[in-house]
Amino acid sequence: MLVIGIAGGSGSGKTTVVKSITERLKGKKVVVIPQDSYYKDSSDLTDEEKRVHNFDHPDAIEWNLLCKQLRELKSGKSVQQPVYSFISCTRSKTETKLVEPADVIIIEGILIFTCKELRDHMDIKIFVDADDDDRLMRVMERDISERGKDVHWVIERYTRTVKPMYLQFIEPSKRYADVIIPEGGQNNVAIDVITAKIEQELSKS
Repeated sequence: MLVIGIAGGSGSGKTTVVKSITERLKGKKVVVIPQDSYYKDSSDLTDEEKRVHNFDHPDAIEWNLLCKQLRELKSGKSVQQPVYSFISCTRSKTETKLVEPADVIIIEGILIFTCKELRDHMDIKIFVDADDDDRLMRVMERDISERGKDVHWVIERYTRTVKPMYLQFIEPSKRYADVIIPEGGQNNVAIDVITAKIEQELSKS
């Protein structure tokens, strides 16, 4: 089993990179574990409290559960992954997603390199880099079309938490990366090189 971490700021193109790598690994069982599934439940907060809550700080993630479930997958056990809604900012109390062991486990998220225990499980660490303006445009498009937010909400959140937390936590975590991919998911050369490296590592086992 190979564990790959893919980090980068919001809107950097991490999801595109994950999809591209997965598509290239034909014949291999690949499981993607999104950091977003492990946001702590915020159902006890009011709508106004949710609006000002900092979802871009490492403390917003339940790292203990994520690391525990990764250890179980590495030991050959299936896990019940949490299901989190960005629309309501709550974790489902009745629904989970069954995740089974695989040849390749990809952990994806903006803050995953800030957790040392999680980093220590990773065989390959990738940081997806992108221009700040490009990231903002992608975040705006995603949050409006997929999460039901308006332009004012996106700009306010970006200014208040997304950009400051990127500078404080996410950008500095780039130093832990084995590979940095500029131009996000559009860098096919980098993705081809990474895929070849993954296949080489898998062939050793």
